[in-house]
Amino acid sequence: MSDLVTISIENHVAYVKLNRAEKYNALNAEMFVEIVDAGRSVSADPSVRAVVLSGEGKGFCAGLDFESFMAMGDIASGQGLKFFNKPGGSPANYAQLVGYVWKQMPVPVIAAIHGAAYGGGFQLALAADIRLAGTDARFSVMEIKWGLVPDMSGTQTLRDLVRLDVAKELTFTGRVVGAEEAASLGLVTRICENPFEAAADMAKEIAGKSPDAITAGKQLLEKAWHGSSVDGLDLEAHFQKKIIGQANQIETVMANFENRPPAYKNRKPDIK
Repeated sequence: MSDLVTISIENHVAYVKLNRAEKYNALNAEMFVEIVDAGRSVSADPSVRAVVLSGEGKGFCAGLDFESFMAMGDIASGQGLKFFNKPGGSPANYAQLVGYVWKQMPVPVIAAIHGAAYGGGFQLALAADIRLAGTDARFSVMEIKWGLVPDMSGTQTLRDLVRLDVAKELTFTGRVVGAEEAASLGLVTRICENPFEAAADMAKEIAGKSPDAITAGKQLLEKAWHGSSVDGLDLEAHFQKKIIGQANQIETVMANFENRPPAYKNRKPDIK
């Protein structure tokens, strides 16, 4: 992995940063690979309990580096990464995995967004569990500018946040939405003066909770949110049985009774 995407892990929090500041972190072919690889690497690390996803420089991510792709012939010829292929049995193709790999992450992902989050950058932010936006944050479903539809898992994440008519309006117009409107529409969780610091503080707080309960809670909400009440109730019971009476759940109770910080083991990979 080059330095286009950086990963640092501290106290069970993975800090993943887009690092192409001179191009507003615009996505070229190499970044597609590195973002997916970063997501897979963090997902496979049982010591990670929360993720902060951010961008270096003046903005989160300006979307597709169209000039770079056109120069390579990837868009015109369909060569290069073959974006419509689904690697390793994934439900998502390679382009969609840039976002979807974070939605599938077994631990919470918090996006710290400043400046532009356009097109693919917006879809990347949408894939996070929580989005903290600076006052200067701007969002756009910009694919229509290039005569395209959202194709980086945005349809599967946008539907969790806004009404269908709002999603259609944003998709059909590609208009830029500021931070306050984004918050009112439900596109971001809240506005912060310093979104990175706020995201880091939240990630540290989450990392201090039982990693088994956090992982089970994320899966429960992801799977039950669009399902029936019957399925949702079954899922609640399923995940509760997976964690109740296990080492980290017992440690949570003991730490509360003994008024001390808990000492958790790494999250279990088999909580499914």
